[in-house]
Amino acid sequence: MVSLPSVPTRVWQDEAVRSALADWDFGQVSRMVRQLVPLRQEDVAALTGLSQSYLSMLECGDRRLTDVSRVVQFLTGLGTPPDLVRLPLPGISPLPDAAAPARTAASGQTAPEPEPVTPTAPDPMLPWTADRMLTALRLAHVADNTADWLPTDANGPVSATAMAEAAGTDTPRPASGIALNSMIQRWDAEQAEPLRRATAGTRVSHELCGHLQGTLDELRVMDKGSGSGAVADLARAHLALVVRVLERSTYDEVTGRRLTAVAADTATQAGWFAFDAGRPDAARAYMLAGLRAAHAAADDRLGAGALSYLAIHGYSSGDPRDAVRAAEAGRRRIARLDAPHLSATLLTRQARGHAAAGEGEAARRALGEASELCARGRGEDDPHWLYWMNEGEIHGQSGSAHLALGNTALAVESFGHAIQADRAGERRTHGLFLSRAAQAHARAGDLDAACATGDEAVSIAETVQSARLREHLRDLSADLRRGGSSRRSGVGARVLTERIAALAS
Repeated sequence: MVSLPSVPTRVWQDEAVRSALADWDFGQVSRMVRQLVPLRQEDVAALTGLSQSYLSMLECGDRRLTDVSRVVQFLTGLGTPPDLVRLPLPGISPLPDAAAPARTAASGQTAPEPEPVTPTAPDPMLPWTADRMLTALRLAHVADNTADWLPTDANGPVSATAMAEAAGTDTPRPASGIALNSMIQRWDAEQAEPLRRATAGTRVSHELCGHLQGTLDELRVMDKGSGSGAVADLARAHLALVVRVLERSTYDEVTGRRLTAVAADTATQAGWFAFDAGRPDAARAYMLAGLRAAHAAADDRLGAGALSYLAIHGYSSGDPRDAVRAAEAGRRRIARLDAPHLSATLLTRQARGHAAAGEGEAARRALGEASELCARGRGEDDPHWLYWMNEGEIHGQSGSAHLALGNTALAVESFGHAIQADRAGERRTHGLFLSRAAQAHARAGDLDAACATGDEAVSIAETVQSARLREHLRDLSADLRRGGSSRRSGVGARVLTERIAALAS
């Protein structure tokens, strides 16, 4: 396989390149990047997915790059640092006012037909309005429904993005890098609009909001004990109900905010359930919709919670730098709150991102700060839904960070403390820590301990519906096959790998 060229960091430090980016002169950006590396137009075409002939016209000024998805594709392909770029882009025609239907409904006028919005539209470009928030929630639901019929291979479900790539179609990737950075900036900067809604529907009561939140909280309890497979479909149906209430009911400002907060919490949790069930593309769509809904609800804690889950998505399935950016943004937003456990959660996610990127010192600093905040206990502003933060969680996340950094001895020690901690019915989390501890033992060369710990993890996986736990066990199986062994441990490893393989049947 021929490796693609890359753009070194020094190029983005060049003042002329920065000036061209600030002016949105992408033809000049392309030309200067090629000259500084150096690269051919064919190389830039390979990196960005734009044709060589198009790039030639772009550099000559015969074409302008204005399509948002292509701008993101171009800049991401070149590896442009997200901090140098802000979306939405100047010079683009303004989008239709997505808030108009809500206002016209209140005034008794007939609302114009809304512009169609496709699931692949660049999310950060679209207005941060209440109606756009509802559209994002609906599209996330559609994305998860699509996941039901996606084919599978030996590694699990094949994502819609992967299918599009295999077919050669030009489907934008889920938001990451520049697009995700812009999403975070917009969440942090935009003002939430009023949420009063006057329709012919029934008025929503505070009691109904409480019941809807209570149902979601019960799903959370089911998830921590039985895994996402038991609740993912229920959460998807619950989100559809909440969105229907938002769209078709009447409510005042206070009730609207509370109902939208339930929608934000439900979307984020549905994303978490989808992620644990092995559907990362659907998970991200839910989480981004949850971020929009948290913004509409003016609830910083729910926004930080959505970012914490996006950080997990980043270090597990995407770019670990996305994990760091998301966690840092959440921490900045809640800095004024007395929420040490929420801050500690974000710091552990940030540490995992640093570890996945090989940044050991930064990971250790974040974990140390998280441990200090956790020791303070719950704060007045810590949300009710954050139930998992305790000393065992800090040890478990530390173990995962050490494992990613190759520090197997420290990983074994940290996971040992995490496993001994009281998890209060969190069987899936206990199984995850056992599986990662077994990996640490295997990579340290202690296959007997790896097999003994792995057997415990498999016993939990046999009764918990979690694709993520099964994936960790498949990683353990690969580690066992790579490791040398004595006769006794070799038999144990073979039996364990057969048990792990049986989980997929």
